[in-house]
Amino acid sequence: MPNISAFRGIRYDLGHVGSLSDVIAPPYDVIDPELQEELYNKHPNNSVRLILNRDEPGDDDTSNRYTRAAKFLKNWLSEKVLFTEADPAIYVYHQEFEEGGQTFTRRGFMCRTRLERFGEGDIHPHEETHGGAKADRLKLWKHCKANLSQIFGLYPDPENVAQNLLEAAIVGVTPLQATDHLGVKHSLWPVTDVSVIQEVTAAMGGRPVYIADGHHRYETACNYRDELAAEMGDSFDSEHPANFVLMMCVSMNDPGMLVLPTHRLFRGIGAMTAKQLIEKLGDSFTCSPAGEGPDEAIELWDEIEIEDDQATLALYTAEDERWTIVRLTKAGRAKMAEVAGDQCEAWQGLGVSILHKLIVETLLGATDIPAPKYVRTLDEVPVGLKEGDTAGRDLTGQEGSGARFELGALVMPATLEHIRAISNAGERMPAKSTFFYPKLLSGLVLNPLE
Repeated sequence: MPNISAFRGIRYDLGHVGSLSDVIAPPYDVIDPELQEELYNKHPNNSVRLILNRDEPGDDDTSNRYTRAAKFLKNWLSEKVLFTEADPAIYVYHQEFEEGGQTFTRRGFMCRTRLERFGEGDIHPHEETHGGAKADRLKLWKHCKANLSQIFGLYPDPENVAQNLLEAAIVGVTPLQATDHLGVKHSLWPVTDVSVIQEVTAAMGGRPVYIADGHHRYETACNYRDELAAEMGDSFDSEHPANFVLMMCVSMNDPGMLVLPTHRLFRGIGAMTAKQLIEKLGDSFTCSPAGEGPDEAIELWDEIEIEDDQATLALYTAEDERWTIVRLTKAGRAKMAEVAGDQCEAWQGLGVSILHKLIVETLLGATDIPAPKYVRTLDEVPVGLKEGDTAGRDLTGQEGSGARFELGALVMPATLEHIRAISNAGERMPAKSTFFYPKLLSGLVLNPLE
């Protein structure tokens, strides 16, 4: 595990804002315009004004959403809406949520983590990043000089030693609590006991970290540090706050650590029937008819989950509204090894890799199509198949008239072991291979960078 430490976080003063639920927000990249408006109206100090300030008419280089976010942060600190923790703390963070009719609690803690470039230490990515998102976050951090939300890091700890030390420290202590717009209950405990912090730091020694969520922000933190170091020269030392990033650390062995699927709806592949699909898949898959109509997705997913095999998928052909369950054959594995020979065995065996690399790109020959619609919840699959691309995008991704999705796919999520194996091989998964639910809240703790 890279070097972690306690820090004096910036938090909301509930005496000023009232309920913590009114001022928290989900991560910026899952906030659509409707939710942004809802959060703006919820409270004048809602953290959305920091993480995703609105564009306004007349914005220019000197007055824009980044400068407004910085002004809000400065004003809220001066007005005591926000305060700085008196002592360095590690922040225990629980999320209680429901999934599949069960109640889970995911436990972790927030700390400062010393930055290491990917590939140069023990912090590993599992997904690709894009320049636009990193440029956006860098502008925000340069103005606000703070981490406004946390990176989500996973670490192996079979006995949950580090987390259990913190759990013992918060027994009988009343947490700060907030409930988000999805009904997830979030609880926070600052732990300032120096001896506990030392024990946790020691327990984390030697453990690698795998980034679950926040790849763009992590790389942005490295870029921010490097730019600041170049500007400050010799006055920038190894303990400057910009050498660290705010991270939520969750044990890969925590009972509440779930990875959920992200299903796909494709456009641009071309109309085909189930019979035509089976012909194109050839000897790479055994294929079984699996019902008709979009609503069949619900029952099919139960069957796929029970089978629990990355190489089993359900495909929907809109032309005849039929579902087909496909299972990778020995010939299919050989074909996958051929077309993805530059990837490790774990990557080749991943369900989303099989779907995109072998089925869509190779066997269907659909190499120049728009990104699929990524569907987070199973209930949205039949809705999307019935309504089509309501975003109104044409095949280049631009605004258009919209059309039906020609192919739907139910696919198993990557496991935590996939993340570890593929990351350790120095590779990254296809986009949206993992969906970590629930999302971490913004607004619980901020990490100052000066």
